[in-house]
Amino acid sequence: MTDRSAPRQATTLPGISTLVLIVLVFAHLQILGLAESAALPTRVQDVLRHPLLGSLLPPGGYAAMGEIGPRPGDPIGLILNAVTLGALLLYVIADLALSGRLRKRLRWTLLIVILIAAVVLPAAKLILLRDQSGPASYAHDGGVIQTEATVDYFLNGLNPYVEDYVETPMAEWGFSEYRTALYHYPYLPWTFVSSAPFYLMGQALGFYDERLLYLLLWAIALALAPRLVQGIEAKLALTALLGLNPIMALDLIFGQNDVFVLSWILFSLVAWQAWRAQGRTALLVLSSLLFGLACASKPTAWFMAPFYGLLLIADQPAPARATPTALLRRVPIIVKRALPALGVFVLLLAPYIVWDAAAFYDDVWKWSSGQGETGYQIWGWGFSNFVLGLGWVESRFALWPFWLTEVVVAVPLLLWFLQRQQRENTLANACLHYGIFLFAFFYASRFLNENYLGYILAFLSLGILAGYASVITPADYSSATEGRSRRN
Repeated sequence: MTDRSAPRQATTLPGISTLVLIVLVFAHLQILGLAESAALPTRVQDVLRHPLLGSLLPPGGYAAMGEIGPRPGDPIGLILNAVTLGALLLYVIADLALSGRLRKRLRWTLLIVILIAAVVLPAAKLILLRDQSGPASYAHDGGVIQTEATVDYFLNGLNPYVEDYVETPMAEWGFSEYRTALYHYPYLPWTFVSSAPFYLMGQALGFYDERLLYLLLWAIALALAPRLVQGIEAKLALTALLGLNPIMALDLIFGQNDVFVLSWILFSLVAWQAWRAQGRTALLVLSSLLFGLACASKPTAWFMAPFYGLLLIADQPAPARATPTALLRRVPIIVKRALPALGVFVLLLAPYIVWDAAAFYDDVWKWSSGQGETGYQIWGWGFSNFVLGLGWVESRFALWPFWLTEVVVAVPLLLWFLQRQQRENTLANACLHYGIFLFAFFYASRFLNENYLGYILAFLSLGILAGYASVITPADYSSATEGRSRRN
């Protein structure tokens, strides 16, 4: 006879990381398919005639699929989608059916399979198609095409900030009226200095694509990032959010360079975390050095500097009152611990400033602020669309005082975030503050490009997940539900 007074065992639900992964995979495949369909009109024919890609399936398979199919349309892309979704289905089943160490290992294995099938192999497909179709095809203009030209200038003793790019494959990419980047290289020296050894190896082998370096850094960053959070669910969720973030994953496949600066910041934070755990000064020096490399890659890293500076004194007691005066008293020790970052930053930038300071300033800062005859246009998804839509300027290339909206929006946020982080100086707060601060600044600026949102999402995800000691697991959910049943 059944004892009706006994509580019912709650049905165990999948971990929160499973929901995150499902949403990310569905969104990523949809967005990637739309992007390939819109931007790569000849991809199906190019896959079919490629000597490697066109031979991966039996001839009958290509014939059966034909030249028209669901997005992304080409047979290899559709097979990769099927592999991705098959691995996702197994992940969900394993999460429900298994327990203990086997469940953990199988979920990590399947997540790796999903990352390879959804990101690495689609990127490899575009790399191979670019090798067949020409250097101006199947790649992003700045992150791949222009950076490779910049590396070539660097290796030949030319100043990338003085030279133009009108005689490079960059001239074949994009819309003619918006090709102002042909006269400017807006990224900082670490982007091409770090690429040079890989470029030389590629030249020796007869093949190179800048995405090979991005994929390598991305893989290392994903392997290290779980150390920044606690609990298996948070670790899986963070890896999925960093690897399958639909905007950044797409950018990696096409070759935008946000993952480059993201990786160096993550390396720095992992070293910082190890310093906090072990107390070894060498790890703090390493963290500072790596952060300096991030800052010498792209100006977006600079916005992390105030919050990273506070992390450098995370071993110091919190001030009694989080005032600007209390922060100023700590500046000397922050600067002292930031010397490795400052040193490598100056080491990389100084030669080009000495070489031609005007050209360096023109490319890195003046161009992005829209100044000069070939300044960057008003663009993106932010406040700037009100400036355009309300007719406050005559065209996308006009000047408008965006510095004013940037100051009004960003400065109060910065002061508030510095006060918050002084009270609770954690990795979670640093990343969360950085992500929101960057979001606010670019929303109020001349351009908020969509790829910035993927980069911002990465730090918001890290900040939120690092803020929890653990994330609800299925076992936790069952226990909580059973407890509620008893109380009822």
